[in-house]
Amino acid sequence: MNDTKTRHILVSGASIAGPAAAYWLARYGLKVTVVERAPMLRGGGYPIDLRGSAVEVAKKMGIYPALQEAHIRSEERDVEIPRADLASLLYGLTRDDVEYRFNDSIDVIEDTDEGVHITFQSGRRDIYDAVIGADGLHSNTRRIVFGSEEPFLRYMGYTFVGCTVPPMDGLQEEIASYFAENRLATLYAVRNVERLFAFFVLRRPYPKGEDMRDHSAQCRVIKRAFAQDGWLVPSLLNALEDADDVFCDTVAQIHMPRWSKGRIALVGDAAYGPSFMTGQGSSLALVGAYMLAGELASNPDPRVAFARYEELTRPFVEANQAGVTPNAWPMIPNSKEEVETRRRAFAQAMHRHVPDDKEKAKRERRNSLKLPTYPRSWLAEKAE
Repeated sequence: MNDTKTRHILVSGASIAGPAAAYWLARYGLKVTVVERAPMLRGGGYPIDLRGSAVEVAKKMGIYPALQEAHIRSEERDVEIPRADLASLLYGLTRDDVEYRFNDSIDVIEDTDEGVHITFQSGRRDIYDAVIGADGLHSNTRRIVFGSEEPFLRYMGYTFVGCTVPPMDGLQEEIASYFAENRLATLYAVRNVERLFAFFVLRRPYPKGEDMRDHSAQCRVIKRAFAQDGWLVPSLLNALEDADDVFCDTVAQIHMPRWSKGRIALVGDAAYGPSFMTGQGSSLALVGAYMLAGELASNPDPRVAFARYEELTRPFVEANQAGVTPNAWPMIPNSKEEVETRRRAFAQAMHRHVPDDKEKAKRERRNSLKLPTYPRSWLAEKAE
């Protein structure tokens, strides 16, 4: 397309990576449209962590003080907040400079010499200079451009179901967990949030042919698995039955040989979902969005920008993905004998203030990418 006009970028997905990329692209002078399948900004979701290099990105965006205000707990420079809080913050930061188009999604992508032609589910057609897929683990953009997710999805051995529930058992600003063989139930009590976050994780073979996003089906699986358990589990199962914000899926990673094709690139979970076992999903989304937008604004050819983004970011991503092993999440006991061991270890971890060697290694991975300081965008410099 004509290099003398403002480039128009389409971002698919309005959760974390999408609005973060949109923020930087708009700041660099590009025109940005974000399309989101949901009819409105999505709430719910479990608490998320921002660590290492992602904290530096948050500081560059000017949102770190707000994140500290919303944080549940903070250890050194790490921040833990409800996912919906971060999504709302990013949306509020960008909505005046970015066009958001809810209740629509990409249907057809045609990458041509003149630009990327998009046909939306609504029937609308537009042309863009580049397209960014930031639409999650089961990315629609990735499916259209790269095909079925099966070659890219690495199942980690677990499925999960979560929701918010009414206050119970006097929990305040803490985590309480129930450990049993091959399963875990956890309650997060979050500061300044009236409801609690309930979370069930179950070790099970890969559920082939099963829609892991079918809330009713997954709730039935969880209820059967936890039916005989004590503690607060019966109350949580009852609350799960009545919840209107249930979320569920496999615990999985995405591994792709390339994150881009032509003028289309992927970012966040769509390209390299690390799974919540790493605690780095949202951090990789923020860092990846910063790197992608910076390279796209610095290079007139999106294909060159996307190659550079991957070259710089992939080592950081792969180091964090490699920090966990399928079927070996320490939080889930493998046998009855391990249940008590896990309970003692969890109790000690909640009161431990000095990081051990494993925690130090995690911190090194989380800080292993030195963020470039991107110059003013190529387009802005050309205009002068």
